[in-house]
Formats: sequence, structure tokens, C-alpha cells
Amino acid sequence: MLLDLASPTTTVAALLNPNNPNFDAQVEELRQAQRAAARQLTILQARTSAEIDAAFQARVTQRTAAFLVGSDPFLMSVRQQIIVLASRHPMPAIYPFREFAVAGGLISYGSSLTEAYRQTGLYVARILKGDKPADLPVIQPTRFELVINLKTVRAFGIDIPAKLLALSDQVIE
Repeated sequence: MLLDLASPTTTVAALLNPNNPNFDAQVEELRQAQRAAARQLTILQARTSAEIDAAFQARVTQRTAAFLVGSDPFLMSVRQQIIVLASRHPMPAIYPFREFAVAGGLISYGSSLTEAYRQTGLYVARILKGDKPADLPVIQPTRFELVINLKTVRAFGIDIPAKLLALSDQVIE
């Protein structure tokens, strides 16, 4: 099955935590992408495990074709629940961090948490050496990882283009 995201009637759902301070910015970025791609977008909100269950039920009812999980510490902490629900109602989903794909999610694309932790350590070292935190530059992520879980690809019966596999940083067998 090749997922047809080219159809303008295709609806994509995004799961976001409304308690995240970046919630409004995430919604705005998704709305901009929606307009540029001329697709339908449903924003599902969850701040508790029970709300995640309800969001997935809404996704099933609305028959969305694909699913995006927002970057959020709470959603990261319940990634196994999210992955189980995505596999129970087979649905292509993309996640913000490699840890989702390693845990059984379909595809992840996002900044490297390992690199972020390394940068944090460098900041701490500079502060301990006497640098003022306010004087330290803001560092944006520079490394992004595309991870594809082939076991999940096969379970969903999805065709992944060879070019996408070749571009990935890691393919999990």
C-alpha cells in the first residue's frame, strides 16, 4: 500500500500537548504547512494518558490518513502507549525523535537528543568555569535524524520509496 498524501481530501492528524509552552507556535507551523500542502489537518490535544486514548479514538472516527506526534516531553514519556495505539489501528505515523522508531514507531524525523544533551553539558561546563548564562549564545539543533523501522513498515503493508530509505540515517530491521 502506497499512502496517497497527494489527494487534497487526505486528512492528517497531529497530536500535541496543549500544556506545552510551544503549543501555539506548533499549531501555527502546522497550519502554515497545511495551507502550503492544501491538505486537511486535525489537531488532537492530549495532556494525560486518558486524553491520548481519546485522541486516537477521534483519529479513527475521523479516518485520518496519517498522524504526526509533536515534540513534547510528556508525549515522549508515553511513547510506548502512542506506538501501541498507532499499531492497533494501523496508521502511518511520524514521530519527533529516534526513540519512537526504536520503540516500534514507523518513522521519526527530528533533532538528535544525544546532540542536545551534549550541548547542554558544554553549557554547564562553561557556566561552571565562570561564564554568565545570559552571555551564552542560543544554539539551534544542527543534526536531524531520519529513522525508519522496517518491521513496522512491513506490519502496516506500506511501500517506502527506495530513495527515502537511502536518505535515512538509520533503517531498523
